[in-house]
Amino acid sequence: MDKISLELGGGGKTMRDFLARTILPTFRNARLAPLPDAASLPGKIAFTTDSYVVDPIFFPGGDIGTLAVNGTVNDLVVSGAKPQFISLALILEEGLETSVLERVLRSIRKAADSAGVEIVTGDTKVVRRGQGDGVYINTSGIGRLIARPRPRAVRPGDRIILTGTLGEHSLAILAARGEFGFANPVKSDCAPLTYLLPLWARGVRWMRDVTRGGLATILSELTEQAPCPLLIEEKAVPLSTAAKSAAGLLGIDPLYLACEGRAVMVVPENKAAGALSFLRGHPQGRRAAIIGRAEKNIGRPGELLLRTESGGLRLLEPLTSELLPRIC
Repeated sequence: MDKISLELGGGGKTMRDFLARTILPTFRNARLAPLPDAASLPGKIAFTTDSYVVDPIFFPGGDIGTLAVNGTVNDLVVSGAKPQFISLALILEEGLETSVLERVLRSIRKAADSAGVEIVTGDTKVVRRGQGDGVYINTSGIGRLIARPRPRAVRPGDRIILTGTLGEHSLAILAARGEFGFANPVKSDCAPLTYLLPLWARGVRWMRDVTRGGLATILSELTEQAPCPLLIEEKAVPLSTAAKSAAGLLGIDPLYLACEGRAVMVVPENKAAGALSFLRGHPQGRRAAIIGRAEKNIGRPGELLLRTESGGLRLLEPLTSELLPRIC
């Protein structure tokens, strides 16, 4: 690839190949090489950073401010860290209305308070009119490590748990762009995942937030490290009525749609029922479900399989290119 394209921001195989070919060779080190959601640093510190360019900046269920805080908080949580501090960097376009910025800042403050984190440092830059898109945000987060994901510890029989319904965030962005008229409006699931932190002490082996690339891509990446194949039961995957209708209308597979307030985890079989009960006891986890398991007799290591509603088996692969650009 001679020039940068939108596909590189999609969270799929194209992006990972670009990182491996162009970025990682320049900055080789053991902490960066696995491309974790958050780096583990000395002193049991986790550190993460992310940038947000969502279009439009306001959408059903949130805005670029709530997205920036929750996205960073969630990367820490699924890395086994309790979020504590966040930096906030704003890139503003000349001509942006002050009232718009103030609305975004109020959302940032509200989201930070809800997640129990402090905004402790930041930066502001302004670019000329036409050189930006209103506002872009970069946030970095620091947290205290309480556990570490262990993908290589996954064993046959382990259960795969999804904390809620899929696809609402991607579909909410599409609705906000006015490209499609949905009869049933979809709201983004954007929310902090801090309520999941106690599960690290209850035997969770691995956890990831379901963002760009969707559930299928996230679990495909897990199979690259896990010693056994994974199987998802299509009929067990929770979908809201609105999301199911919208995805069907657009011909989009919900397994590749992004969320901003959902996580997928792998739990030992004997601890799965307890974890599921814990999740369903929280408002964000009411639709949590066991959607599959690590396999021994079906598939081969490195494979992610889907048992369809009709009973057939299908091999799932990671997203290869950008499905919906600028959703976060």
